[in-house]
Amino acid sequence: MSRIPASAYEDYLALGPNRSYQVLADRLGVSKTAITNKARRENWQERIAALEEEGRRKAEARALDEIEKVRERHLKEARFLQARALQALRDLPPEKGVRAANALATAWRHELLILGEPTERAASVEEKIKGEYERWMEPADDVGSRNGHAGNGRARK
Repeated sequence: MSRIPASAYEDYLALGPNRSYQVLADRLGVSKTAITNKARRENWQERIAALEEEGRRKAEARALDEIEKVRERHLKEARFLQARALQALRDLPPEKGVRAANALATAWRHELLILGEPTERAASVEEKIKGEYERWMEPADDVGSRNGHAGNGRARK
């Protein structure tokens, strides 16, 4: 039986997500048992798990960085639109400033949304959800007495 090269772990890692001890053993001309024993001694599985976790962390950090760049760019564009709309409101006669006022209102809503503040629609949706929650979570006796039913709050059929 041939000796397993020192680069066996790197070779195994290079096989990618479909790696297997058998494939590596066949490529190196050794037994699967020999590869398995070396992998166990050198903690290949734990090392790969650590590498994959590090890769996930780095990918998440890159994604968060990209999201932050997009937010900054959108915020900058919303503020640019606000400045242009305000300038148009100053320069245009009132009857022609309607479009600029609409653009300003839109830019304000986008800025609030980017900053994580609720917009008018988000706030009204939250209020509706709270109202429905309170309505559905009323004790059964309150519902029955409000509907004119006495006793256990069960509706009559």
